Amino acid sequence: MGIPTEPIGSIPRPPALLALLADHAAGKAGADELAAAQAEAVADTITRLEATGSPVLVDGEQSKPSFATYPIAGLAGLAPDGAVIPFADGHTRQLPRLTSGPFRYQVHAETYLRAAREHTGAPVKQAVIAPSALSLLYPADGIDDYPRKAFLDDLVAEAEADIRGCLDAGAHVVQLDFTEGRLSLKLDPSGGLLDDFIALNNQVLERFSERERARIGVHTCPGGDQDSTHSLDVDYAALLPKLFGLRAGNFYIQLASEPEPGRVLDVIGTHLPADARVFIGVTDPIDPRVETPEQVRDRVLEAARHIPAERLGTCDDCGFSPFADDTSTSRDTAFAKITSRVRGTALAAESLGV
Repeated sequence: MGIPTEPIGSIPRPPALLALLADHAAGKAGADELAAAQAEAVADTITRLEATGSPVLVDGEQSKPSFATYPIAGLAGLAPDGAVIPFADGHTRQLPRLTSGPFRYQVHAETYLRAAREHTGAPVKQAVIAPSALSLLYPADGIDDYPRKAFLDDLVAEAEADIRGCLDAGAHVVQLDFTEGRLSLKLDPSGGLLDDFIALNNQVLERFSERERARIGVHTCPGGDQDSTHSLDVDYAALLPKLFGLRAGNFYIQLASEPEPGRVLDVIGTHLPADARVFIGVTDPIDPRVETPEQVRDRVLEAARHIPAERLGTCDDCGFSPFADDTSTSRDTAFAKITSRVRGTALAAESLGV
C-alpha cells in the first residue's frame, strides 16, 4: 500500500519565465509570448517532478499570477486598495477590493489542469483557492446595488464550479488552499472570523457527494512567502479542531517548520475525522537547507506514533513560490526537497511495513 505523498502546488518559476513576466508587465512582451513561456515551464515542471519519483504531479502554478488571485485576473470592478496581509519580516501582500458586481471567476482552475494533463499520464492534482480567501475582496462598507449576501451566493456558486470542473476533468484530487484559516485567528482571536470562514467553505463542500469529497482536500499553513510567514505565531491548537470540521476527505498540514511538532500531532490524532486522511508537511520550503531522506523518514515515523499509518500521508509544508514574483527559493532546491520527501516517505513506509 505504501504511504501517499503529494506536492502542495507551486514550484519556483524558471528565470526565463520570471524575466518575461516582468517584460509583459512593462509592456515589452506580448500575451502570446508569455503564454508560450508558461506552457514551456509547465512541461518542464511535469518532467522534473516525474524525475523525482513523485507519484502525484502538479503544474507548479507556472501560469497563475498567484495561488490566490488566478480567478480574478482581468476582472472589471476591482480597486487595488483591498485587505493587507502583513508578514513577520515586514513585507506585505495586498488583495484588491471589489467595487461592483456580479462576481464571476475569469479563469477556472480546470484550464490549468487540462494543460498539465497533456504532458503526462500520471495522476495530476489541482490546487484551487478557498472561497473564504476570496470573501476578503468584499469591502466592509458594502457595495451599492450588490449586497454582501448576493456576493457570497455568487462566490459559492463560482467556487463550486471551480472544484467540480477539476473533478470532471480528471483531477486526482482538488486541494483548497486555506492559508487564511490560521491568519484569521490573528486578525480575530475570538475565532468568529474563522467560524465564518469554515461555514462559508462548508457551503461549497456540502454541494459535493461523499464520494466526491474523498477527492477534495484542504491545505493549511502559516503563509510562506519570501522566506517569511504571516501566522506561524498562532497556536495550531486553536485552529485544527475547527479545521477538521470542514467536509473534506483529505487535510494537508504544515508541520516541518513547527517548533513543537509532537504537540501538533497530538491535536491531529485527537481531532482528525474518522473518514479523513492527513498529509503532514515533512519539508520546509522556506528553509534553504535540503532535508535528507532520513530526516523525512524520521518525521513520518514520529507522526505514525500519533496517527494510524493507513490514514497518513506526506506533503511539503506549503507551496514553494505561491506568488509568481517570489524568487527566495531556487527551482533546483525545490526539486531536491521534493526528491527527499518522496524517498523519505518510502523509507518510512518500509520501516512501518505498509
